[in-house]
Amino acid sequence: MVKQKLIVIGNGMVGHHFLEQLAGRPEKALFDVTVFCAEPRPAYDRVHLSEYFAGRSADDLALGKVEQYREWGFELLLNDTAVSIDRENKTVTSASGVSKSYDRLLLATGSYPFVPPIPGHEHEKCFVYRTLEDLDAIRNASQGASIGVVVGGGLLGLEAANALKELGLEAHVVEFAPGLMSVQLDEGGSELLKNKIEDLGVTVHTSTATELIEEVDGRLRMQFKGERELITDLIVFSAGIRPEDKLAKSAGLQLGERGGIAIDESCRTSDENIFAIGECALYNNFIYGLVAPGYTMARTALAQLCGETSEVFTGADMSTKLKLLGVQVGSIGDAHGRAEGAAAITFVDEQSGIYKRMITDGEGKKLLGAVLVGDTGDYDQLLQYHLNDIELPEHPEQLILPAADGAAPALGAGALPATATICSCHNVSKGQIVDAVQGGCCSLAEVKDSTKASTGCGGCAALLKNVVDEELAALGVEVNNNICPHFAFTRQELFHIVQVEQIKTFPELLEKHGSGRGCELCKPAAASIFASLWNEHIHKKPHVGLQDTNDTFMANMQKNGTYSVVPRVAGGEITPDKLIVLGQVAKKYNLYTKITGGQRIDLFGARLEQLPEIWRELIDAGFETGHAYGKSLRTVKSCVGSTWCRFGVQDSVGMALEVENRYKGLRSPHKIKMAVSGCTRECAEAQSKDVGVIATENGWNLFVCGNGGMRPRHADLFATDLDDETLIKYIDRILMFYVRTADKLQRTSVWLENLEGGLDYLREVIIDDKLGICEELEAQMANIVGTYQCEWKTAIEDPEMLKRFRQFVNTDQADEKIVFVEERGQPRPAREEEIVKVAEPA
Repeated sequence: MVKQKLIVIGNGMVGHHFLEQLAGRPEKALFDVTVFCAEPRPAYDRVHLSEYFAGRSADDLALGKVEQYREWGFELLLNDTAVSIDRENKTVTSASGVSKSYDRLLLATGSYPFVPPIPGHEHEKCFVYRTLEDLDAIRNASQGASIGVVVGGGLLGLEAANALKELGLEAHVVEFAPGLMSVQLDEGGSELLKNKIEDLGVTVHTSTATELIEEVDGRLRMQFKGERELITDLIVFSAGIRPEDKLAKSAGLQLGERGGIAIDESCRTSDENIFAIGECALYNNFIYGLVAPGYTMARTALAQLCGETSEVFTGADMSTKLKLLGVQVGSIGDAHGRAEGAAAITFVDEQSGIYKRMITDGEGKKLLGAVLVGDTGDYDQLLQYHLNDIELPEHPEQLILPAADGAAPALGAGALPATATICSCHNVSKGQIVDAVQGGCCSLAEVKDSTKASTGCGGCAALLKNVVDEELAALGVEVNNNICPHFAFTRQELFHIVQVEQIKTFPELLEKHGSGRGCELCKPAAASIFASLWNEHIHKKPHVGLQDTNDTFMANMQKNGTYSVVPRVAGGEITPDKLIVLGQVAKKYNLYTKITGGQRIDLFGARLEQLPEIWRELIDAGFETGHAYGKSLRTVKSCVGSTWCRFGVQDSVGMALEVENRYKGLRSPHKIKMAVSGCTRECAEAQSKDVGVIATENGWNLFVCGNGGMRPRHADLFATDLDDETLIKYIDRILMFYVRTADKLQRTSVWLENLEGGLDYLREVIIDDKLGICEELEAQMANIVGTYQCEWKTAIEDPEMLKRFRQFVNTDQADEKIVFVEERGQPRPAREEEIVKVAEPA
């Protein structure tokens, strides 16, 4: 049998996907395959490229290895660019002089970064953000630098800004358009995204045109239109991409007016023997710049090569869900509402930083598009309404509003048709997932291996799990609730393992019971478990790398890159002397002062390097950390009770002090708030708290598992007329049972709702000791109480811990670009239009 000679030019993610699919088909035997790869290594994951700066190696990002291509029987020519195609003689010649003949040719040349023709853009300190070599060059240039600028506010630009932050630089984003991610987001979503990214310490300059880049005293000066300027140490261009079509153009293939290799629905070019896929290909005058459409093209081209002419490419959905610098962003369909007759439904929660907008048809029956910023929890459901043309409920606004009584029921996996696309990267339908489960796949991991679902960008992970779980349950198979792919355990099981085996560090836990290197799901969860059991300082070397941003600096990051200082004010009771100290500290460090609804005094606007100085003064005055940054007890709110109020029947302040001082060091799956009211008039609002205590003539009524916020829930009455000792005993048991059994980041309200048997079961466990664990729960709480330490007091006494509190990793200088203005007699962050110049020349 004479094999067809197939040449593939390009070995990016799409080209690799084509080859991977071919390797798994029997038709592989029909082809003699040669692959030209311009880079020095096989294909790697560009979607997660920024993780290279967060510690992932080139091997971690690799999609394939040289040995794998050899096993497939494919010839891989690395670091060798194809430079010419002779269509008449059907040959391809490379830069090294290698010439190969072909019967069929596949172009997967991808794209290249667009660099605006700004005078000075060729400077050696100007970079693009495309390959691992680009990232190595940026890393080298960052040594000794303090400021980095990204030109371009699209998806890749924001990823690049995150990379600069990872390198310890002060990051700026310069965008010519009025908003960030203007292709995917409407004006409102773009503005909120800008605000949230600035909250994380990245300065954003929109509607800003760069006119000149020049070197000044060893640094770069960016001259903007309108007499503004910015001094920086390096510049990364990420202003979009252009199809890599030069090779096709030189070969005489048809291109689009603005570039791109024109293809038909079979992914054929103007030459019937040459196919094109991915970002170099132009279908219906459109370049698809996401990996999922590229994968679909790859499968279409392969099917055509194998004689399956019925499989065609007719375009692809460009909806996307991602996380940029920790900010959740989602865009679906007609996000800008440009369709005729389109109507918008918008929900904005400025306090929580959430923006949601649905675009429906004129009758409100069909979902045309959506924008989500700050919370993409509704993305999967909305996407299915859009992709499958499912009729919206009677009140479609309930799909994006916070959950409340009478809200529209969630669109469960069972409501989706078998044709519904679950994974757009690999074009996996619900029907294929169901077939995999019915064919013997008994876990999420097995379904992923079988179908490749959720192995691309990973955005469909939650929906995939729902489909798999529902199908397994229908078959009578027990559904697992593993904490993440690295641990085959629930949080509850992991807690038990850590407790029983006395495991004290994450590496030990991973070695004994996990796999891989851990992730953003299991690391904070493990950190919380260690803290709940052993109560060691979160900045001890085994633990500090597991914490999220706020725990890392023991302060909440604010919108301008500064931090909050929140000392504990137990029960809301404070002496005049301590009030004076708070005022003096706020005045000395120019901090914004706010009395919160939880009866604390929060101080905002502290720079990172100021935090130890501020806390040293507060601790000397008798304050201690309020744990506002942690998943732990926040506040115990109280009224003035029987001491002052003529209606009070018990000393609510005294009880609030006892409760707050007892549980102030407890780390838990989520934050906890409590309140104590001195009578049934309920001035402390105890019935909206995780733990609420209300005084009666005969003692205390205990309410549990309520909360306010996005998903408000009224607390349930757990027990009545309790004496002080019994009240504390029950709270001890309830909190430790919650810490033991709740899922990661699960509020007490959701925990109780998911607890089999509900409130009655909880009473049996806590009051009747149904499980025989109450004594153990009390002992665990006693250990937490007995080992309490003020984390800030410990930190300021430890020189090693103090090294963490510097604004920049590679210099001790402060961030002088943080600017405040006065409003209502207090400082607040300056808005961009209030700053005359971005920076002065050095």
